[in-house]
Amino acid sequence: MRRPGYRRGVLRWLLAIVIAGIVSAFAFLLLTGEYVNDGAVLVQLSEDRGIHEGDLFITTGWAIALLSEAGLLFMGTRGRN
Repeated sequence: MRRPGYRRGVLRWLLAIVIAGIVSAFAFLLLTGEYVNDGAVLVQLSEDRGIHEGDLFITTGWAIALLSEAGLLFMGTRGRN
């Protein structure tokens, strides 16, 4: 017999995976494309590719979003039996 909150727990993890996938896809698209606020090139990878200041902003936002999501997931499990 399953625990009472089993479905809620599975749904919570499924939604977390979906959110992480969407945030990661957007970050990937921003990092591989060109946009107005690229900023200065910090590291030149090839003749037409490099790591820009704007890329650091995107990766920082991506990391904060995933850490926040993980915090919400694990914060909700405290105090339950």
